[in-house]
Amino acid sequence: MKLIQSRDNPFFKQLKRLAESGRERRKLGQTLLDGVHLVEAWEAQRGLVEQLIVAESALHHGEVAGYLGDRDCTLLSDALMRELGLVETPTGLLAVVTMPCPNVAVDLDSDAVLLDGVQDPGNVGTLLRTAAAAGVKQVLLAPGCAAAWSPKVLRAGQGAHFVLEIFEDADFPAFMAEYRGTTAVTCLDGAQSLYTAHWQGPLAWVFGAEGLGVRDEIIAAAGLKVHIPMPGAVESLNVGAAAAVCLFEAVRRRLA
Repeated sequence: MKLIQSRDNPFFKQLKRLAESGRERRKLGQTLLDGVHLVEAWEAQRGLVEQLIVAESALHHGEVAGYLGDRDCTLLSDALMRELGLVETPTGLLAVVTMPCPNVAVDLDSDAVLLDGVQDPGNVGTLLRTAAAAGVKQVLLAPGCAAAWSPKVLRAGQGAHFVLEIFEDADFPAFMAEYRGTTAVTCLDGAQSLYTAHWQGPLAWVFGAEGLGVRDEIIAAAGLKVHIPMPGAVESLNVGAAAAVCLFEAVRRRLA
């Protein structure tokens, strides 16, 4: 195995661009996975990754060494691995993969989660993870959301990406007009309690941007408007927490 120690190395430069540039990821159709858990989750659902990159210090020790076995990989010096800057404390293992396109068209008869302008990568990853945990199979992201396949969103999603159909730059008004279930949104004006609201059939939940919430025109188009009762001393929830409450209230009802 060749050890790369220079930041002028062409392969390292490519990794740096993938780590930092959404435009480069779109151009090459590739992204980076960080950590054994994420790589194993990918391989369980999608097959072997295209290329493994390992930090020099991780090659013979710990979880990374146990995962690698005799698999071929590219070695990076620890300094270069840190310079990629994917996370504050690198795990020592990266993989290059091709970003998948959805295998199917949007399903107008199944549950969905719609993200409207959610810009924080950690929140987008958390929302994808929560949707997958609740049994939702498809997530639509409006323009303005953090890129779903960026390394930071992937890290926060913890493998949820690989069991979801993810549609970026989605046209929400068109989807909501054609959807054959109930479109639901959390808001305050004209909303009823989540716990007393009535719905049947598939649900498409819309969750909005940090601070701004869901766009007014999307709220107006929703068939169901709910609020989450909060008897405590705070007025709002993080979008990830609000989504978890709503999605698992739907799970609770169906299991009951």
